[in-house]
Amino acid sequence: MPCVADWLNSPLSIVQGIFAQNGPSPDWEKKVTEYFTEKLKENNATNWVPSLNDVPLHYLKPNSLVKFRCMVQDMFDPEFYMGVYETIDPNTKTRVLHFGKYRDVAECGPQQEIDLNSSQMVTSERQTFYCVPVPGESAWVKEAYLSASQARVSPSTSYTPSRHKRSYEEDEDMELHPSKQKEQHMGNIGDIHGCGEPKRLETEASAGHQLISPNCSPPLDLNFPLPGEKGPACLVKVYERWDSFKVNDTLEVYGILSVDPVLSIVNNEERENASPLDPMECMDTVEEQRVRSPPASLVPRIHVILAQKLQHINPLLPACLNEEESKSFVSSFMMELSPLRAELLGFLTHALLGDSLAAEYLILHLISTVYARRDVLPLGKFTVNLSGCPRNSIFTEHIYRIIQQLVPASYRLQMTIENMNHSRFIPHKDYTANRLVSGVLQLASNTSLVIDETLLEQGQLDTTGVHNVTALGNLITWQKVDYDFSYHQMEFPCNINVLITSEGRSLLPVWQGLLELGDNYS
Repeated sequence: MPCVADWLNSPLSIVQGIFAQNGPSPDWEKKVTEYFTEKLKENNATNWVPSLNDVPLHYLKPNSLVKFRCMVQDMFDPEFYMGVYETIDPNTKTRVLHFGKYRDVAECGPQQEIDLNSSQMVTSERQTFYCVPVPGESAWVKEAYLSASQARVSPSTSYTPSRHKRSYEEDEDMELHPSKQKEQHMGNIGDIHGCGEPKRLETEASAGHQLISPNCSPPLDLNFPLPGEKGPACLVKVYERWDSFKVNDTLEVYGILSVDPVLSIVNNEERENASPLDPMECMDTVEEQRVRSPPASLVPRIHVILAQKLQHINPLLPACLNEEESKSFVSSFMMELSPLRAELLGFLTHALLGDSLAAEYLILHLISTVYARRDVLPLGKFTVNLSGCPRNSIFTEHIYRIIQQLVPASYRLQMTIENMNHSRFIPHKDYTANRLVSGVLQLASNTSLVIDETLLEQGQLDTTGVHNVTALGNLITWQKVDYDFSYHQMEFPCNINVLITSEGRSLLPVWQGLLELGDNYS
């Protein structure tokens, strides 16, 4: 069992030691990566690293090593930073070399100045991803990751979140922690607030839109694809091989947490009083600055040391099923597969009103995946339309709850006229803020999408509704979503399992699994 050593609590000190030993040569960066890679291989050391998915931000120590399981929602423009820089003491003329990697703010003593003309200075480049928790992640997945965690955290004394942020994190803590841990945390949260009215504060946070003063900035949109999602959004800064990651990829990153208050955007009055000759004011709009530099208390930064693309987010399976060490797990599981399948088939048959054929189709649907593409045709998709579902009943809701217990990520889309005309299904580019505004169909690979047509009533679709129906049709037929970039559309391939429940035959193009419940009783 690894102890909580400096590499976990103070990773920058480890980086500083490696940098001091190797100087400004490029080898020091490679040695940092190798050091932390080896540390994380020791005795399940990954379980000792606190996760932003499980632990509220105010419980994490700034500049400590953290991990984050996330989806890349947007990619910002590359940014340049001082990879290596030199400071000078004006009095003693002493020069000191520093590294700027894994930092947002250059380190400089009170009696030191940065020598911008130093021959030792190295300008480097890094890529910033805007990452959100995996959309629609099931509760059992979160609980499994939380129970496996062995991280030891306590409220940070060097970071005091705002009143609004504290209320938000209380709500998140209630969502992610089991009941026993909730009781343990509630006492600490009350002490941090300094008052005994957490319920009132939570009410204030939920009504934040009404409480915002007209002189304050509008509330920050964390740009989650699905409504009602909770969790932290992070600016993930990647230093190498960022070309291997793309939008909608699911990642697990290990890096250094940065929540420096200097990172927060300035208020509106400061913007208005800023000099018009300021080059930064000329280059970026106010909206873009707000997106690029949100408050660190709401959107922390992670400077990535290690990052890997996840094949799946199922905590009950090995991370990589293709490795040799995973083959023993797969072989042992295959021995139990037949009785498990029979049990699942019986359970689904009962849930589907005794229709055994529909249960068979549903199992095939749940295990289907796009394994290849031939020209524009996705191979492996298997969309199922369960027609004959009772109208205006809780039947579809029960089916969705069952699916939630079987898959790592899912979402139930209620196909009402109101939702079709007013919901944002397709992500689009906001050129004013220079960001990709998320939509409901911006989902991670292997997400299960349940479309409930039993709620559809007579009405008229407007332009938005027609575009949303078209987007659903393209998703079902071609497994792609055309993101709206105003002047053009960009095609994003996807791998989303779509299950449609309807009273009659679906309005959407389904050519494979057409089943009417009740025609195939066992």
